[in-house]
Amino acid sequence: MKKKVIAAGHICLDITPVFPDKKAERLTDILSPGKLLQVGWADVHTGGAVANTGLAMKLLGADVTLMGKLGKDSFGSMITNILQEHEADCRMIVSEQESTSYSVVLAVPGIDRIFLHNPGANDHFYADDVPEELLGQTALFHFGYPSLMRSMYLEEGGELCRLLRRVKAAGAATSLDFAAVDADSEAGRTDWVTVLAKALPYVDFFVPSVEELCFMLDRQRYEEWQRRAAGGDITEILDVERDIKPLAYRCMELGAKVLLLKCGACGMYYRAADTEAIKAISPRLELDVAAWADQEGFETSFEPERVLSGTGAGDTSIAAFLTAMLKGKSLKRSVQLAAATGACCVTGYDALSGLQPFEVLEQRIDAGWEKRKR
Repeated sequence: MKKKVIAAGHICLDITPVFPDKKAERLTDILSPGKLLQVGWADVHTGGAVANTGLAMKLLGADVTLMGKLGKDSFGSMITNILQEHEADCRMIVSEQESTSYSVVLAVPGIDRIFLHNPGANDHFYADDVPEELLGQTALFHFGYPSLMRSMYLEEGGELCRLLRRVKAAGAATSLDFAAVDADSEAGRTDWVTVLAKALPYVDFFVPSVEELCFMLDRQRYEEWQRRAAGGDITEILDVERDIKPLAYRCMELGAKVLLLKCGACGMYYRAADTEAIKAISPRLELDVAAWADQEGFETSFEPERVLSGTGAGDTSIAAFLTAMLKGKSLKRSVQLAAATGACCVTGYDALSGLQPFEVLEQRIDAGWEKRKR
């Protein structure tokens, strides 16, 4: 019998206009006040951690239940229809008081994506929205994007901690992912150091991006990265020893058991705690402790066949990492499959159309799939 997974948290509708296939160096080369820009069709698909990570895990062979909150409106109906097309096991809460979350994704060729986002009903998701009876059957509970869910970051993350404690008390393992926040928003002004200090002792697999983590844990360092990048991609200027490892070690000190840091197109850094900490993770996962404990490394990204959009690449990489772990893969192999899935994801405009089965990915990896040159 497959190990059961719950993918819960943030869900939205992503609307991505297709821009002319011409790379731009500056956003103003494409967008400026008063200018009419003719674009192509709009790719409309589900977004957020629930849909991106949850549906990707399902496509990769995991037994997943999706859990989130929608409004009773047109966008909510569109999300429901898309999830039904994937024949996903859904436990969506539909609220008549809130609107469905949506994002307009500006994926201009040559420029990192820009998101116009409305959190909608996600702001009112609570720990009690997760049924106790489901947790008792669950091996892994993945929660995504509390940084975009107001209920989860208020009061120093009290509701997030309550949710994670409930999951751990029910015997399931936990996985936690974040999303970037607007520095000038309420979420951006939250004391994330305190939130993480309280939450990470209840987190088994912590899977944020390195930029999100730095913004939350060390704002001064993050601003220094921005200065060094000079308006370019921050992940391109990072050094593993100087920039990434200090953040990783801080996460482990705060209580994370396994850390996977998404570092953009460059790759992924991973680190796992010692044998006793890994043994303490839920036995429902049946982890091979020797293949996971005390591991550390950096997995350089694989070269994609083409790049259409980075939408969902981080989420689907995490889906591959977690699914590989559930299938009994080692930490090293799980990270390789995560990087390979990210390279496949960017070949489509949405998060799911480029995904390939593990068997195909492993053949390509073992055959010497070319790595990205830094």
